[in-house]
Amino acid sequence: MEQFISQTPVATIIFLFTIATSLYAFSNAEIYGKFMLHPYSVSRGQRVYTVITSGLIHKDWGHLFMNMLSYYFFAFQLETMIGHFAFAVLYIASLALSDLSTILKHKEDFWYNSLGASGAVSAVIFSYILYNPFTQMIIFPLPIPIPAVIFGVLYLVYSAYASKQGGGNINHDAHFLGAISGIIITVIFYPQVIPHFINEISGVFQ
Repeated sequence: MEQFISQTPVATIIFLFTIATSLYAFSNAEIYGKFMLHPYSVSRGQRVYTVITSGLIHKDWGHLFMNMLSYYFFAFQLETMIGHFAFAVLYIASLALSDLSTILKHKEDFWYNSLGASGAVSAVIFSYILYNPFTQMIIFPLPIPIPAVIFGVLYLVYSAYASKQGGGNINHDAHFLGAISGIIITVIFYPQVIPHFINEISGVFQ
């Protein structure tokens, strides 16, 4: 634990704090009412803070486990690559940016709420992919790992498609915008990641 705190303090704090607040919310329903994103209110200048706090709680154990497992695999490595400040900005900004389309889409729906860190976790994953496009990743139920760049393309296509289809309890808009936010913020901090990514991709065909 000391190694995580000393080398990746931001990722560690976010990881532990998100788990703690999510677990607390499981036994305290009042927290959900205060922390969940409520587009109807946010679009009217109220409860704007929920664009951040909604990423600190999760619907259930499965929701929390999947987000934090994905976060664990990529966030700590990413912080060592881009630095503490850039990682903090990427994660927090992506939490807010990933909610934009959700707020616009549901601004007249008083009963709609959203929660979870999926948007920010998507940002972390896609930032990592820019640096390591051929890291092997597993998508259930596929039995074999695939390159991260292919996962990224499939993820974006599916998220866009599922968002248009609507229905269900998954906020695909947040997944899509979170991924795009992660790419944009990484490029803003480190423009050189673009030629690096291109070189990595082109190297396969040489």
